[in-house]
Amino acid sequence: MSFRIRAARDEDLQPLYEMAKLTGGGFTNLPPDKHALEAKLDRSRASFAREEDTLGDDLFVLILENVATGEVRGTCQMFTRVGQTWPFYSYRIGTLTQHSAELDRTFRADMLSLSTDLEGSSEVGGLFLHPGERAGGLGMLLARSRYLFIAMHRARFADHILAELRGIIDEAGGSPFWDGLAGRFFGMNFQDADQFNAIHGNQFIADLMPKHPIYIAMLTDTARAAIGLPHPSGRAAMRMLENEGFGFDNYIDIFDGGPTMTARTDRVKAVREARTAAVLTCDKDGGNQALVATGRLADFRCAYGVVREQERDHVVLDPGCAQALGVREDDQVCYAGR
Repeated sequence: MSFRIRAARDEDLQPLYEMAKLTGGGFTNLPPDKHALEAKLDRSRASFAREEDTLGDDLFVLILENVATGEVRGTCQMFTRVGQTWPFYSYRIGTLTQHSAELDRTFRADMLSLSTDLEGSSEVGGLFLHPGERAGGLGMLLARSRYLFIAMHRARFADHILAELRGIIDEAGGSPFWDGLAGRFFGMNFQDADQFNAIHGNQFIADLMPKHPIYIAMLTDTARAAIGLPHPSGRAAMRMLENEGFGFDNYIDIFDGGPTMTARTDRVKAVREARTAAVLTCDKDGGNQALVATGRLADFRCAYGVVREQERDHVVLDPGCAQALGVREDDQVCYAGR
């Protein structure tokens, strides 16, 4: 069975909506709301249609498709520059050190400060794989296809990139971090606030969130324990991000306290190692497992394949990969080791 990544289309709305209903909450970039998803697809279509190779406020939505059946089985997203429509808020974990000469003691207090430090960065997010497909490396195909897209359209992305991981969500769908902090100021439960943010943006955070630093010691035990931890379903995603060169730099999500991972775009492994070559021919005589992509903007496709490098920037592809991507001899491909 073969899968490929392609640009999202208007007709993907219903399968995206069906997948969004499976996320279990706290998944801001894939809300179970048809109007919000339709707006995302509209914005993505406009971004794919924009021809200028300049940094703008673009959103690209990609789809994982079963080549044989045409079924949509996963999705992921890329934002080229966050914080343009409304501020991009994070909590930054810091430490305040104070010394008392009379007591001859030094006190160190961990604090959360509302921050827009990451504004202007690119973001990878919205990754969801249908529960029935969570095998065979398809999650990695979704995740790493974004970095090949970035490598192939580098001028349209910022020099820094981030990924927000969903935080701890309890069995009732609530967030211990939200309940212990922001929920006390907003009079809204986590599900309502998360849904409102996904549909309307987070300007209400700027309007109502306290601007003063928060002493972590004053939070509830459950809220403190959730700070910087990914949802159990996101641990594999966190490891993949770390393998690509992302790190945790003490920024967390303001809603659920999940970790925000950051990296320099050009140091992301798949971006750094991406190579471009022309297809010499296709055969089954072996080579190295790779992620292979082709096509510009809306014509972008990506799949797993076997690549055998040749001289003068040429490669030999296995026929299955070539068929999934729709490439022939002399077509250009971008690839990175699997």
